[in-house]
Order: sequence, then C-alpha cells, then structure tokens
Amino acid sequence: MLFLALRTLRARKGGFAGAFVALVCAAALVTACGALLETGLRGDIRIERYAGTDTVVTADQNLHWTKHKKGKTKTKSKPLTERAWLDATAVDTLRAIPGAEVVPELTFSAHVLTAGGRSLDTDGNAWGHAWESARLTPFALREGRAPTAAGEVVLDADLARRADVRVGGTVTVQAGRAPGGYRVVGIAAPPGRDALARQASVFFADVDARRLAGHPGQVASVGLFAAPGADPGTVRAAARKALAGTGAQVRTGTDRGPAEFPAATKARVTLVSLGGALGGTSLLVAILVVVGTFALSIQQRRREIALLRAIGATPRQIRRMVGREALVVGLIAGALGAFAGLGLARWLHGRFVAFGAMPDTLALKLSPIPLIGAVLLTLLAAWTAARVSVRRAARVRPTEALADAAIERPGLGVARTIGGVLAALGYGVLLLVLSTLDTEPKSTPVTFLTVILAAVAIALLGPLLARAATAVLGLVVGRLSPISGFLAARNARAAAERVAAVVTPLSLAVAMASTILFTQTTASHAAGEQVKAGTLASYTLVAKPGVPGRAAEAARAVPGVEVVTEVLHTLVRAGRDKFAAQGVTPQGVQRTLDPKTRSGSFAALADGTVAVSELAARTKGVGVGDDLRITMGDGVVVTLKVVAVYERGLGFGDLTLPHAVVAAHVDRPAAEAVLVSGTAALVRESLQRALGEFPGVRVLDRGEVEQARRDRAGTQAQVNYVAMGLIIAFTGIAVVNTLVMATSARRREFALLQLVGTTRRQVLRMLRWETGAVVLLAAVLGSLVAYATLTAYSVGMTASAAPYAPPLTYAAVLVAATGLAFVATVVPGRVALRGNPADTMGLRD
Repeated sequence: MLFLALRTLRARKGGFAGAFVALVCAAALVTACGALLETGLRGDIRIERYAGTDTVVTADQNLHWTKHKKGKTKTKSKPLTERAWLDATAVDTLRAIPGAEVVPELTFSAHVLTAGGRSLDTDGNAWGHAWESARLTPFALREGRAPTAAGEVVLDADLARRADVRVGGTVTVQAGRAPGGYRVVGIAAPPGRDALARQASVFFADVDARRLAGHPGQVASVGLFAAPGADPGTVRAAARKALAGTGAQVRTGTDRGPAEFPAATKARVTLVSLGGALGGTSLLVAILVVVGTFALSIQQRRREIALLRAIGATPRQIRRMVGREALVVGLIAGALGAFAGLGLARWLHGRFVAFGAMPDTLALKLSPIPLIGAVLLTLLAAWTAARVSVRRAARVRPTEALADAAIERPGLGVARTIGGVLAALGYGVLLLVLSTLDTEPKSTPVTFLTVILAAVAIALLGPLLARAATAVLGLVVGRLSPISGFLAARNARAAAERVAAVVTPLSLAVAMASTILFTQTTASHAAGEQVKAGTLASYTLVAKPGVPGRAAEAARAVPGVEVVTEVLHTLVRAGRDKFAAQGVTPQGVQRTLDPKTRSGSFAALADGTVAVSELAARTKGVGVGDDLRITMGDGVVVTLKVVAVYERGLGFGDLTLPHAVVAAHVDRPAAEAVLVSGTAALVRESLQRALGEFPGVRVLDRGEVEQARRDRAGTQAQVNYVAMGLIIAFTGIAVVNTLVMATSARRREFALLQLVGTTRRQVLRMLRWETGAVVLLAAVLGSLVAYATLTAYSVGMTASAAPYAPPLTYAAVLVAATGLAFVATVVPGRVALRGNPADTMGLRD
C-alpha cells in the first residue's frame, strides 16, 4: 500500500495541494506558538546593568502559596507585579561574611526632561541610581567626576547628547514628587558605546538617591564581590547560609537578568498563557480545516476508491493507503511549515515588543523542540484527518462501489449525525458556561473553544444544512435567473457535501473574525462607558512620565478648584486572585469619581480602607465592614477595611485604595492622571498657567480624555488582534484553498454543460450564483455563532446581553469573506473553462 500511496501522490499532485497548503500553515502556526511558549518557560533575560558583578542579592520576587488537593500539598508561585525591596539589614549581614565586599543598589524612576517638559527616554525606561552602585555596572566616567553633594548628577552619554548638555551644565530630572534642577558633574558610558541598550541611567549622589528612592531602610538589591584572595564560591555559599530563612535570594549567572528586569519575568507568564492559548486554538482550527480539506479530496477521489474496492481492495487497505498518503504529505508539509514558523515566531516577538506587551530584554528562545513538536502534530493531524475522511468511502461494498461513487448519498451516517448533535449540544453548554465567566483570563479560552465547537457541529451537519438552505435559496435564485440560477440551485442541492465542505471554513472565518474583533470592542466599550459615566471631574492632568505630586498641589491652589484626585493603577492579589486596582486621593473623591456604589459609602474611603467591586466582593466573600488582606505589587501585605461595594469595576478596577498606599508599593509612583473638579468659574487656562513650572503636564477636557482612553485601548487590543489574527489568516487561507479545490475539480462538469448547449458566460454566471448562495449561508451561520457567543461573553463580562459590534467593522468582515469566496471560485472557474469541452471530457478523472 505504501507503493500505491506514493504512485497516487505522483499522479494526483493537484488533489493533494490543498491539504499540503493547509498543513504547511498549521505547522507554521504551531511552531510559532511553541517558540513563544518555550520563551516564556526557558527564555533568557539579557543582563545589562549587573554585568559588573557575578552575584546579586535581591528580595524574593515571587508570591508563594500552598495548595491542598486530593490529600497532596503543592506550593505555587507567581511573579510579583512590582519590584520587591530588600531589608537593609541584609547588607549588614553580608558585610559580616569574611572575604565579602558588598555594594548596595537603589533603583527608582528618574526622567531627564526637555525645556518643554518632554521625557528624553521615549519608552519610559529610565532609572536613577546611587553612584556607589556604579561598580555593579559596566559604566565608567568618560568626563568629569562622581557626584558627591546634593543636586549633582552623572548622566549616561546618550542622555547627555540628547539633552545637549556637557559637564557643568544643568538638567531637569523628574524623580520623586517633583522635577528638580541638577548640575551635571560627569558623563559616564559603558565600554564602546554611549548607554545601555534598554535603559537610560542617571546617577545621583548617595544622599539624593536615598531620598528619591522613597524606601527608607530598604535597598533594591545588593552586589556581592569576593575580596582579593577570597574564593567567590565560598563567599556565595556563606551568603546563602547567612540569608537562609529571610526570603533573600542569591542570584548568579543568567538568574541576574530577572533581578535587573522584573517586567521580563512577568512577560514570561504572559507568553506562557498566550502561547498555550494561541497554540491550542491554532491546533484545533488546524485539525478542523485539515479534516475538511481531506474530506473534499477524498470526495473527489470516490471513483478511484470505488474502482479499488471493486477489484478486491479491503476497507483496511484503503484506509492504510490514504493514511500513508497523508503521512507523506504531512511529513513534507510539516518540515516546511516548521521552518517557516521560526520566521513567524521572530515576527510575533517583534510585534509584541513594539506594542509594549513584553520587553525586548526577554530574548526569543529558538530550539529544535517546537520544530519537532510541530512536525509530529502535523503528522498526527494529517493522519487523523485522512482516516476520518476515508471511513465512509472505504466501507462501501464492492458491488455498490462504482454506483455509489457516481451519486452522492442523500443522508448522513448515524455516527456523523450523532457527533453533530453532540457538538451542537456541547456548544449550547459552553454558551451557558461562558455567560457565568466574569474575568478575561477565564472567558477568553472558553470563547474561542465555543466557536470551534460550533464549527465542528456545522462541519458534521453541513450537508443537512446545505440541502435545507439551497432548497429555499433555489426558489429565489431560479426566479431571478431562469437559466444560470436554476443550474446553480440544482447543482448546490445535488452536491450538498461539496457545499458543506466550502461552507465550514467560510463560516468559521466569519465567526472567528467576528468573535476576535468584537470581544475586544465589547469589553472596551463597556469599560469606556463606565469610565465616561463615572468620571465627574471637569479636567484631567496628564504627563508622559507621570504627573508629579507637586503639580497636584499646585492645582489645588488654583481659585475655583474644589477637589484634586491623584489616580495611580496597579495589580494586586487578594489570596490567589489577581485584581486590577487603582489608588486615589481619598479627600473628596466622590466629587471626581462615581463607581456606582451598591452598598456602603465611597465617600468614606480613607487611610486603612478599601472599596471593592461587586466581582471582587463576590470572589472574596466580603462586604462592607469586613477586613480584606491585600498583597501589593511588591509583595507587602496590607489589611484594609471594606467601606463600599461598587458596580463599575470594569472601568475603575476591582479595588480602589488610598493613593498613598499604592504609591508606596509601585516602581513608578507618579500619578498617571490627576482629576480636577471645581466651580463653574474654573477655566482651563487658569489651571494651565498655575502649572507653568511643570511644562510637561497637560490639561485635558472630558472629550480629550475619552479620545486618549480609546487610543490606549486600541494599543492594548493590538496584541490580541495580532495573535489571534494569525488564526483568522489561517482560516482565510483554508477558505481559498477549499474553494479552489472544489472549483478546479469540476472541469468535466463545466465541459459537459458546454457540450449540451450552455454558454461559457452562463456557466460563469451559474458559478457566481452558487458562490453567492454559499457566502450567504456561511455568513448567516458564522454571524449566528458569533452573535450567540458574544452575547454569552457580554453577559459574563459586562452583565449585559448587548455585545458591541461596530457596523462598519462587521461589514468589513463580510466584504472580506465575500471577496475571498468570489476570487477563489471565479478565477479557477475561468481557468477550468479555457480548454476545449470535448478534450476536457476525454481527460482522466
């Protein structure tokens, strides 16, 4: 059978081209997702700043908890969302180790500003340090001297160039609560370059650094050196022993990278979840598409298989032959697709870095593992698809084989019908489950699994749906076009399996595209409406590196201003549950924000208290008057009393805490926005004048704030669009692939129509009518699946059965699907009609 399989592949290269293309795309997707997943699990974080030391000591940058399940105890860990600081007593402990030299490190947000108040570091990755920690780095003075007194700084050479300042000049640096002027006493740089590749550096005198860091009695990390004559391994071992039980971590080698770039550690977790979700969805879509492609290929080979059965081939031999054909095609396609997937992985990594979803300090990890996995999964998908597709054709009795090949069976097999009904019931169950999920991490995978399960039901029950739909559409089409329309209707009804094979990927493309696009718009629109309705402030102050605290104080002194609320966002945990949180200035917050309180009083927010959303209250089982233990982003645990439960958690976060609490536990404490509410006499110009000493701070009205929010939401959604857009592209390729295969295989049918008197124009018109009917059926099915899925998603996420789908975007989806369908049928149709009909009828089937 292997010999026969190879001969068949040689003779039917065109018939296997569709399956080959689908498998190449599937392998590329799986490889790219596998590379992202491996990067999340094993990717190296590049070391820059700590290149001058072999050993770095930090606080534990993970949150740990114990999980009990089925009599077993497991310890789980998750990275903190902010930098955890180390108690300064660890410095004294390390200094007591014989042969150890200790260099404490302070790291805090510090931005050099232009005269117009713009931050020179466009990506916001600029940090201040004490000069004493320069020993940990590759920096050396290129000009000037070290800072020794308050008000003195050393800039990296790149910052000095962009600021157009030399030694002896002055710069404005925003660090701490207000920008300040500093005298440049030195310029430093790593060997052979002007700055570190991924961070700008400003070095302060030790007295300024301790004040600006805002963590008295703590250090960001400690560099550990072995004194001359001491053994580094012995010093490290002594350090681990001395710090045992304190939670401090001694890092060496590549483990120094996470200490330098905590954001890269968080990105690892994001990549694992994203790569897993994208890879799983891709694989399910790939299997569905490949099954459909092989089914169409087997359908076109029914006469061949019937002849083999008639001359004595057993069902087992037919299945083995087709299975081996699939393995050969899958092996070649998998190898090509796997190598193409490496380039796709690099592109995806670059896009995620460009969108800010992950730092470029987390290097893409490429190894043979994703390639091998992609090839194996492609082989498995091809073999499974072929075996499933050939079951019916292989079971036909030899005496009925040729007759069965000539006529399409009107009914479905029992197993296929039962499978289709079960898939439809499973889709309904998942809709109910989806309507109960109220967080994005829980709902996203279920959303796409729901769509795929609906596509499975459509694929299995497709012939029944096609016959019912074409029976109705045939009456309409036949009246509109008595010749071409009549032929189109008859053809569609007679070839329901072929119609179903085309409708399945097209409806999947419509459903998947609509779901991916409109889950984003639904959540974003609901959050935007909550923010719009709940923001009472007349004006909002914003600045690129954050609004300094002194700017908020200046705004409070403006005549007509009644309430000024500083707002700062973060992520916190309550137990094992992660929540989006905002820190707000408590005094008069009810005048600037209205989160729609359901119980308690939002005005009662004060030091030591917290307001929670209904989701957080339900998840943690707390209400007004209860205490809630919260783990801040840097791992510090605080206990706050719940004073209010509010509804608008999607727009304002699930926890609202005092601003001072949040600012003390984040890496960038400057307010992201400052809300200003006042009397009718308050005008924008007076606010802007009062903020003259803060040139980077802008005053926005409500319309400008709303536009800025939409821009931010669009940027955040781009990551999901790019990731899941690959699946849309894959299904689009599958649509074209299937339509070209289905149309190209009808050459003899078109030739016969021409021989009996139908003109070439009438055949093409018939083909357009058929395509129009198929597009209409697929659009209706895909839209119904997407609408039901989006409604369930909206109920869970927004408590409203009203998903938001911009009409123009939805129309664009339908236009794209229609365009693909017509191009993929009309072009092959024209090619198929080029030859002489009599010669075409004489060609081998």
